Amino acid sequence: QVQLVESGGGLVQPGGSLRLSCAASGFIFAIFPMAWYRQAPGKERELVAVISSGSTTNYADAVKGRFTISRDNAKNTVSLQMNSLKPEDTAAYYCHLEIRSITYWGQGTQVTVSS
Repeated sequence: QVQLVESGGGLVQPGGSLRLSCAASGFIFAIFPMAWYRQAPGKERELVAVISSGSTTNYADAVKGRFTISRDNAKNTVSLQMNSLKPEDTAAYYCHLEIRSITYWGQGTQVTVSS
């Protein structure tokens, strides 16, 4: 079955960097777009970045120029490099996949940006 497992979250100071990874299995990874979402306490889940099967990328305005999404089809992983982190980036980050209108989520990884 489809599995998405995130890793790489943690506590970081403002201005710092983190790299999140999502290990995918149970489907043909290379042919599907992948995305990262985040959800802060009391807020709705929001799209952060998406990467197509051809590695075209799109970003939320709030993270443009600071975050980079990438994929490694040989390793079935999608990553999110986060630089210049701000306190408002604090959230649980989720890996996302949609196959034939069925949505899959990972368990999430917590990112906390605080001094």
